[in-house]
Amino acid sequence: MLCGLSATLFLLRSFNPSAMAAQKQSEEAITFNQTVDREEEEEHAADHNSGFNVRNFLWHGGSVYDAWFSCASNQVAQVLLTLPYSFSQLGMLSGIIFQVFYGIMGSWTAYLISILYVEYRSRKEKENVSFKNHVIQWFEVLDGLLGPYWKAVGLAFNCTFLLFGSVIQLIGCASNIYYINDHLDKRTWTYIFGACCATTVFIPSFHNYRIWSFLGLGMTTYTAWYMTIAAIVHGQVEGVKHSGPDKLVLYFTGATNILYTFGGHAVTVEIMHAMWKPQKFKYVYLFATLYVFTLTLPSATAVYWAFGDQLLTHSNAFSLLPRTKWRDAGVTLMLIHQFITFGFACTPLYFVWEKVIGMHDTKSICLRAIARLPVVIPIWFLAIIFPFFGPINSAVGALLVSFTVYIIPALAHMLTFKSASARQNAAEKLPFFLPSWTGMYVVNAFIVVWVLVVGFGFGGWASVTNFIRQVDTFGLFAKCYQCPPKVPASLPPPHH
Repeated sequence: MLCGLSATLFLLRSFNPSAMAAQKQSEEAITFNQTVDREEEEEHAADHNSGFNVRNFLWHGGSVYDAWFSCASNQVAQVLLTLPYSFSQLGMLSGIIFQVFYGIMGSWTAYLISILYVEYRSRKEKENVSFKNHVIQWFEVLDGLLGPYWKAVGLAFNCTFLLFGSVIQLIGCASNIYYINDHLDKRTWTYIFGACCATTVFIPSFHNYRIWSFLGLGMTTYTAWYMTIAAIVHGQVEGVKHSGPDKLVLYFTGATNILYTFGGHAVTVEIMHAMWKPQKFKYVYLFATLYVFTLTLPSATAVYWAFGDQLLTHSNAFSLLPRTKWRDAGVTLMLIHQFITFGFACTPLYFVWEKVIGMHDTKSICLRAIARLPVVIPIWFLAIIFPFFGPINSAVGALLVSFTVYIIPALAHMLTFKSASARQNAAEKLPFFLPSWTGMYVVNAFIVVWVLVVGFGFGGWASVTNFIRQVDTFGLFAKCYQCPPKVPASLPPPHH
């Protein structure tokens, strides 16, 4: 009976002239979108016809599966180790609720970004614009759909977010390696890992992250389940307390850290552009998030259950877990994964810099690598200055991720399709669970208001307050880098 009803509704809809016109326009838009994709597919097919090639198998990725691995691998990196710290600030129940809530919200805004990308590319290809030697980026999508002012806003927020995201990865590297080798101080380790991560300048684009994305997801999967099992085996520490949520400052700091966790899709457009068929990306991020839930929820819950309020002074979960070969393996794998995540965050910055200096069309990998080096230097410098990544995660989440990943995409989608003609000629149809544009606007407006008030407002206040407290702590930098604090001669000796 359900099949018969579906068939009847389909026939009724097919005789609706306006529906037929909209469907035809949508099909024409998709045809335009496939113009450049067909060239990439032909090149990919030519490689396969020449026989099995290990280099192409490991290096040249553009399928839906490649995109899924890239999204899932990039979504959780060092922040996996700070989620138990966030749970100690939020409490168990709020931590779980915020993870699910922000995970779904992040998937929705990633979906909006994918819709806007397809719309932009559809319009440009109707004008016979070719993107064969050009990587489309988020600020270009905003420019093409909404104008130069939106381009400037998107460029500023996106580049700043990716810059500090890269800094956080270097800080995390130095922090993690110190748990298995403390013969060098953290500043020296930052120098070393900065040099290692600088080699990402040789990776041309997200086409070439196939094997790295696959390995990266395996590394985070191992680390998450190691944390879960190790915490359960260790059991609760003597006199464990779970007093969170205790203070509003800590509560909203933890919430913005989770906002940052599921706001890692500042590279969504670049990942889509690397696909042979970008139209298939629509729900990739959602499925990646569902998998990430299987890593973040058990690990954060188990570690917080075992150590409770001790996590309030230990933002890195490795610092509380007993040292074993399994923990050392997790540290090592996270170090490798942070190299991969550093590349994910820096590659869009490389593209922007290449376009600024006119090197984006250059095919020589070595020339492009040399041109990209100035991007790594300020990131390296900032990572050496700021040795603590827990408070930075929250500050970046509140002040940058809130706009870059949530507010700007929602506003851009509403403004792009504000006219009836734009909605009628949209390259992509509405999602099946929202049959009207009114529903789309309601959801987008809710995201804008929520993130602006809770994420940016309360979260910004809490994160900046917590960050300032960390910075103003006497001798903090010296303590983090294992150096004795220097007391200025103008200050009186401390009283005990």
